[in-house]
Amino acid sequence: MAHPDLNLLVTLDVLLAEGSVARAAERLRLSPSAMSRALARLRETTGDPLLVRAGRGLVPTPRALELRERVGQLVQDGEAVLRPADALDLKRLVRTFTLRAREGFAETFGPKLIARARAAAPGVRLHFVQKPNKDNAPLRDGAVDLELGVVGSATGPELRAMTLFRDRFIGVVRKGHPLCRSEITPARYAAASHILLARRGLNKGGPIDEALQPLGLERNVVTIVASFSTALALARAADLIASVPEKLTASLRTGMVSFPLPVPTPEVTISLLWHPRMDADPAHRWLRGCVRDVCADPTAESSRDGKSLRA
Repeated sequence: MAHPDLNLLVTLDVLLAEGSVARAAERLRLSPSAMSRALARLRETTGDPLLVRAGRGLVPTPRALELRERVGQLVQDGEAVLRPADALDLKRLVRTFTLRAREGFAETFGPKLIARARAAAPGVRLHFVQKPNKDNAPLRDGAVDLELGVVGSATGPELRAMTLFRDRFIGVVRKGHPLCRSEITPARYAAASHILLARRGLNKGGPIDEALQPLGLERNVVTIVASFSTALALARAADLIASVPEKLTASLRTGMVSFPLPVPTPEVTISLLWHPRMDADPAHRWLRGCVRDVCADPTAESSRDGKSLRA
């Protein structure tokens, strides 16, 4: 069965409103013959005469009277769908946004982000969820609105990214740790007891271990954990060193001693990721701006909103 021509809805709406082929043709800027052909198609499609002769004019059939209000509403709804979106009214916005990030983001940046969002849009709720892996599927399927992470080979090529800040790894120990009694050299740092951060518990080295190798040094790893918060909790309670991102864990390190690593390691760029289908969504764009401003780093070079860093 052929699909009906939905353009006929507009024609039917005007015909039923005017009750005249001539007036309807004038309103739609069609010739009377073109409007007559359109009425013939409508009669064939609906199986009803719709408008019948009564004296010198036309009157609607019962079927036409039944359709008049329904057709008018359908046309109005269609016009609303195709009209540009109304200006965003933050005070009336009611929406829950889900943000996915590793632990430390909500604790460090969450309070300012929540305060900023609620001041502008009281009906907005922020749902923070943990990021256990680098799988971007939650962004693709709409389960997550925004994600924080490092753009790399595992990042979906279609995703949009915006640089938020650059971070570096630092060493963190409890107050009174023996390491703090004298200069922290590469040798003393490597020989101390370390907590290795590795997702899924894999015993893999990283940039810190690579920086120690040319010096003939290797960290004395005594335990392996999967999260920054766990590493810091252990370091807070024992003579252990946690090597964690400085900015991302700022609020998790309260009351502890932090120090620059005694070997050079590369900085990491933390980016905000989202799916391109959300590019033009006004509320989503507003929230991206909030996150960007809260995480602003005056030394960071931000990409243009909506452009991939890997493009």
